[in-house]
Parts: sequence; C-alpha cells; structure tokens
Amino acid sequence: QVQLVESGGGLVQTGSSLRLSCAASGRTFGSYAMGWFRQAPGKEREFVARISWSGGSTDYADSVKGRFTISRDNAKNTGYLQMNSLKLEDTAVYYCAAQVYGRVSYDPKGYHYWGQGTQVTVSS
Repeated sequence: QVQLVESGGGLVQTGSSLRLSCAASGRTFGSYAMGWFRQAPGKEREFVARISWSGGSTDYADSVKGRFTISRDNAKNTGYLQMNSLKLEDTAVYYCAAQVYGRVSYDPKGYHYWGQGTQVTVSS
C-alpha cells in the first residue's frame, strides 16, 4: 500500500501563510493524481485542490482559488499545498489523498489513499 503523511499545519493568524507537505511512502505508482481535502468540525470533507501526476493540470475549489497553490515533487514523493492569505474559514483538518485510477475527481470517494490529516487553525 501507499502511505501518506501530512505535515506543516499549525496555528496562524488571518492573512498569514502555511505550506503543507504530503510525503508518500510504500508502493510507487507510475501515475497518480494528488488531491487536498479539508474537513471542519461538523462538516463534510470538501475538495480543496488537485494536481495531475505531471503537475500540468491543477484544479482548485472556488473558495481557495488565487490563494492556494498545489504542487508536487515526484522525485521526493512529496506533494505540497501553499496556503496564502489565510482566512478564518480555512480552519480545518487538511488531508492529502492519492488517486491511482479513475477520471478526474473532486469527490473524496474518488481517491484511494489518505493521510492522517494535519490541523490548520486560523485565528483573528
């Protein structure tokens, strides 16, 4: 199996930045997309961003477009989510996930491997 481990979360003030990392280990697939999702208390897990294997295709939720940037370094088996201009509503547990087959998906059910999550808390 593939294991994903997120890191980089923390407590920050509105307007500040964080960079989340997602380190993959275990079996390496020839091609897989990576996604970031987040889940706030009492809410469903929601799509944040995704990136294709090559990095040539990215998608963002409207709520983060222009503020967040997803990237990956396949040589390091690591994905990243750069979060700028953080808002209170960005507070959530952030999860990275890998999609090893299937069409482009913005739904958690489309992803096959998940990290344990990292907490991002934004305060005023």
